[in-house]
Amino acid sequence: MADQIPLKTRLLDLEIRVWEALVSGDRRADDALLADDFIGVYPDGFFGKDAHVGQLDGGSTVAQYRLSHVQLRQVSDVAGVLIYRADYLRTEQQGWEVMLVSSLWEIRDGDWVNTFSQDTPLTGADVP
Repeated sequence: MADQIPLKTRLLDLEIRVWEALVSGDRRADDALLADDFIGVYPDGFFGKDAHVGQLDGGSTVAQYRLSHVQLRQVSDVAGVLIYRADYLRTEQQGWEVMLVSSLWEIRDGDWVNTFSQDTPLTGADVP
């Protein structure tokens, strides 16, 4: 039964779907996972849903990724923050990058959607 899935597992699965959309260039999947009022806080500024989905206009933006050090902070019965390390390789790039990510998921109209994400570059990280 879906209600018996631990929240950390459920939100990590959803977060992976966002990353897979970036790998496949799937705008539709990315759009479906983000709330209309989504806001992302990134090293280069604040971006809404249109910008997040719009980055896929040219196709895939990520070639490979690995998520680790996953933690959950349950905010309420209908909200949780997934916190993790993301090692990723952008398409057409040689070097891996590392971000620490905090991603807020909320139930809206019966579905989990990503409402907020903050990516913090991890400098001096030991990456492959």
